[in-house]
Amino acid sequence: MRTLVLAAVIAIALPAVHAAPAAQTAAQHAQPPYLAAAINDPGRQADRADDARRKIAQVMAFAEVEPGDKVLELIPGSGYFTRVFSGVVGPKGHVYALWPNEYAAESQSDVANLRKLAQQPHYANVSVLTQPAAKLDAPESVDVVFTSQNYHDYPDKFMGNVDPVVLDKQVYKVLKPGGVFIVIDHVAPAGSGMRDTDTLHRIDPAIVRKQAESAGFVFDGESDALRNPADPHDIKVFDKSIRGHTDQFMYRFRKPKG
Repeated sequence: MRTLVLAAVIAIALPAVHAAPAAQTAAQHAQPPYLAAAINDPGRQADRADDARRKIAQVMAFAEVEPGDKVLELIPGSGYFTRVFSGVVGPKGHVYALWPNEYAAESQSDVANLRKLAQQPHYANVSVLTQPAAKLDAPESVDVVFTSQNYHDYPDKFMGNVDPVVLDKQVYKVLKPGGVFIVIDHVAPAGSGMRDTDTLHRIDPAIVRKQAESAGFVFDGESDALRNPADPHDIKVFDKSIRGHTDQFMYRFRKPKG
């Protein structure tokens, strides 16, 4: 089912970091038609200025999302990824944009805007969910669970100090066999574990992998599309010297089939 997208990961994600401009152009043309259509959707006009910086094509290819898929997006923010997921999965798929109650209380305008988005006919395949951070669930089994720059929030006080392993087990439960869990987050210094989640808003990639694997996931790959070696890792992600350009890891975990 996912052969096309796996090819796209090879053709798109790696050249985005290492290839010459001509090769990058060729890789862009290799996008599956449904992905290109979703990215170029007129409804995303305001988002387009951020696409190069946020590597939207590479991220979506790495997430392996396809038409007809069911996606659970954790803490969707402004809906930047939500709009692309909606376009990719199409009318036979669905996007569940999940706001933990604790986070929603601090992002009321984003939640309200996403609810307005879901009411538009163009985004009829989007549903907005709210639930306690410690009790993740979904209306049905999904193909992809996705979180960008928010995994590090779950263990923090304002979220109720959710144990990430508990979160990972809940994600594992809602995924279909063979489904994937995509985690993108800001890199903290190696060996720091979860020390910096509430101060610098960063997390050590190694602890994320350890936690997910302890919940039963199999590590299925990583992409360096969002990496930035110039990030010192010891400053807040909101520092004006690095904001919007932090070093970010992108991991894919798979729920085994059978």
